[in-house]
Amino acid sequence: MGRSSGQVRLRVVKHTTGEILVNHVHQFTVIGSQVFTDESASYNHVIRPHATVCHSQGEWARDDNGDGIREVHVNTVEGMWTDVRNFLRPFKGVHKDRLSGYIAIFEFKRSLKRISPAFIASLVSPHTSYS
Repeated sequence: MGRSSGQVRLRVVKHTTGEILVNHVHQFTVIGSQVFTDESASYNHVIRPHATVCHSQGEWARDDNGDGIREVHVNTVEGMWTDVRNFLRPFKGVHKDRLSGYIAIFEFKRSLKRISPAFIASLVSPHTSYS
């Protein structure tokens, strides 16, 4: 999830291995992007500037540069997963074969800054791509 852009990139995967997580990070971030994660070893091979918080030691946020702002945290993305659960709740259960479609709708909705004529056109366009 991009803090400044607000853009999210979500994918449904069968197993969340370290390799899959790292590939996702590298695919959807530009070189030089700062990555903040928890202490999971799954992120050890991220090739980006990378800082972690250690939840197992009671650390939830940290100020690394001394400016008084605790910039190292994963609270934003954890809140986003709460939003995913709340988005799915009214559907009273989603079949795993359909989950990626619901997640794509959530991703689009979350990344959208405002409703515009272009947004409305994208809803009714017969050439919409779902890649």
